[in-house]
Amino acid sequence: QVQLVESGGGLVQAGGSLRLACAASGLNFRAYVMGWFRQAPGKEREFVAAISWSGGSTNYGDSVKDRFIISRDNVKKTVYLQMNSLKPEDTAFYYCAADRSTSRILATDRETYDYWGQGTQVTVSA
Repeated sequence: QVQLVESGGGLVQAGGSLRLACAASGLNFRAYVMGWFRQAPGKEREFVAAISWSGGSTNYGDSVKDRFIISRDNVKKTVYLQMNSLKPEDTAFYYCAADRSTSRILATDRETYDYWGQGTQVTVSA
């Protein structure tokens, strides 16, 4: 059974940092593009970041560009999201996702991803 389990969410002040982790099991982690999405109340789920199989390529949403960093550890089967200079508008439920892409495209649409974690709440106070 494929499982993606997020951790690291919490409450931080604006300007602070937080590091999310997503531990994967039940899949050939090395062969999956991994991504992060987020969804705030009343808003659509939006793309945050994605990383290629070996971690050599990344893609970021415009709203987090230059502030967030996605990385992966294929030995630990874990993908991370380092969030810096956090803003209140970053407040959302963050989801980890896995894409068994054969095209190796770092997709930004949620429909492309095959597996999803349960999410973790990130709250940034003003």
